[in-house]
Amino acid sequence: MSQKRGTKRPGPSQVQYMDVDEEDTLSQTPTSSQVQHNVQRLSQSQMEAKVHELVFFLLVKDQKKIPIKRADILKHVVKDYKNVFTELLKRANQNLQQVFGMELVEIDPKHHTYILISKLPHLERESSKEDENTPKMGLLLVILSLIFMKGNVAKESAVWEVLRRLRVDPGEKHKIFGDVKKLVTEEFVRQKYLEYNRLPHTDPPEFEFRWGPRAIKETSKKQILQFVSKMQNKDPTFWTNQYNEAEAEGSSAGGR
Repeated sequence: MSQKRGTKRPGPSQVQYMDVDEEDTLSQTPTSSQVQHNVQRLSQSQMEAKVHELVFFLLVKDQKKIPIKRADILKHVVKDYKNVFTELLKRANQNLQQVFGMELVEIDPKHHTYILISKLPHLERESSKEDENTPKMGLLLVILSLIFMKGNVAKESAVWEVLRRLRVDPGEKHKIFGDVKKLVTEEFVRQKYLEYNRLPHTDPPEFEFRWGPRAIKETSKKQILQFVSKMQNKDPTFWTNQYNEAEAEGSSAGGR
């Protein structure tokens, strides 16, 4: 794929090809094979730690709604990992989309500045702090998606397992979400996005999650399936049962 600069905003698949010849920092753009070779010289834990450091840096900078400069990313996060910058940016963008429902896009190729934009399905949030809550809404969408894909109900253990795979551990304090378990089982439940019920006759007690009335009102199964399809890079019809259910819901509601 060509690496020429252009004025067109890059999509998520193009992020890895952004050139990285920062003034006084990088002299030339590494080729894809060079980047992969450099990645292989690092341990998986090193790459993961740096990716998540980059994700948190981008989220914090985005709170001010000021374009993020690549020079700042290189100076404050990438540092000695400049030879794998494009791969770090690619993986960070994947994490932002999968966990937070956000995408990093370059808005000024000449000066290398970026912003985060929301990629979430429509949720009519009344809060005046909607932008500040976008990361939480991304996490909520992950949970709503899991519930729908599992037949409209998901055991608590299944939800925690998925979040742990996304490096959001309910047993640990998260830099962005804080107390994850409290956020999911109390805040989202209080806001009526989720229902959290104990399964009868379970000892020790087990719980399950379902969509709450606010989630049913503010989004749709079709939008959630489209969200999952984009994350999995598959056509919605790949999941026959969910697709038919989403289409039936749309028909009965007159479409959303």
